[in-house]
Amino acid sequence: MLHYQILTVTPFAQNCTLLWDDESREAVLIDAGGEVARLKQTIEQLQLKLVALWLTHGHLDHAGAVGELAQYYQVPVIGPHAEDAFWLDALEQQSKMFGFPVPQPVVVNQWLAGNETLYLGQYPIEVRFTPGHTPGHVVLYSKDLNLVWTGDVLFAGSIGRTDFPRGNHAQLIASIQRELFSLPDETRFIAGHGPMGTIGQEKRTNPFLAGRAG
Repeated sequence: MLHYQILTVTPFAQNCTLLWDDESREAVLIDAGGEVARLKQTIEQLQLKLVALWLTHGHLDHAGAVGELAQYYQVPVIGPHAEDAFWLDALEQQSKMFGFPVPQPVVVNQWLAGNETLYLGQYPIEVRFTPGHTPGHVVLYSKDLNLVWTGDVLFAGSIGRTDFPRGNHAQLIASIQRELFSLPDETRFIAGHGPMGTIGQEKRTNPFLAGRAG
């Protein structure tokens, strides 16, 4: 069975998720944005074996701990889409801009394009390409958990910013309609920031999206 724990990290209160299979004890971190020592401690306390680091997109508060953790655990970095390579290349610049510790460089071992299936133990995780907040953003969907990680595309009551370089509002809305609103209404989501929600609730009440469910 899959289990998860949300670890809110960085001054931007980013929701990093530790996801694991209780049979194999294999685990992944989704969007390890910072606070390396705390993430390591949690992995050790739960007696897990980290096997990969998954990224929804290349912003600092989602990727800041990835380089150091990948080197420490000798595990691959998977995601996001290659269109976000320029964001990962600019991590040092981003960190100086926001006063974050300068992170170790991130080397992506597998770029994602959408429609791939990742596995944790025997459990499939579906990759969906959702550009708009960034050009290479992806979301990750677990049918087994009835759960989708939306990164900074969709929030409870809000949507992702598109005023960053190569952000695109129309593209973001299209991504949400195509890749998230096509999921069952009861699907829960973990956003990059803030509380969890459900797809159905956002269809009905999100002020940026109401009436756009298609």
